[in-house]
Amino acid sequence: MDERELLLLGILKVQSQHGYQINEFIERNLSRVTDMKKPTAYALLERLSQAGYVEVRSEQEGKRPPRKVYSITPSGERVFIDLLRENLARAERMTFAGDVGLMFLDHLPQAEALDLLRQRLSHLKEQISAHERAPRHEHSQGVDLAMEHILMLLRAEQTWLTATIQRLQEA
Repeated sequence: MDERELLLLGILKVQSQHGYQINEFIERNLSRVTDMKKPTAYALLERLSQAGYVEVRSEQEGKRPPRKVYSITPSGERVFIDLLRENLARAERMTFAGDVGLMFLDHLPQAEALDLLRQRLSHLKEQISAHERAPRHEHSQGVDLAMEHILMLLRAEQTWLTATIQRLQEA
């Protein structure tokens, strides 16, 4: 299992929801923490259901078509706690896709490479600004901690990239 399953079980631990609600919540509130797409969420919910961690029932309101409502099961709650413990204790190996390009930086003219790194820095500043504008979560310190962690990593990347651009300019 992975952090996406932990996320879905955690959302369902708070309350039962239909798939659209889950996906809207992720998109509206957690898009800076996860990039899980709707098809992935539905596939994982199906897998969690088949494993007995999530219960699915059909619900119909008025003349609307029936929709699936997902609820965490007692075994799902136990798995959630196990995944949570594992996730919090694990220090993952960090890899950055942009580092692959850095390895081949010498294959571009220096002026072009510097221009591209400045573009990267500009995009990074936009991400930092967006994270700084995000409202604090009122009901859980955990969400704020995750956002703070991302913001700190982005700022560290900004500091490193600024110093790297300066060093390359002086070379």
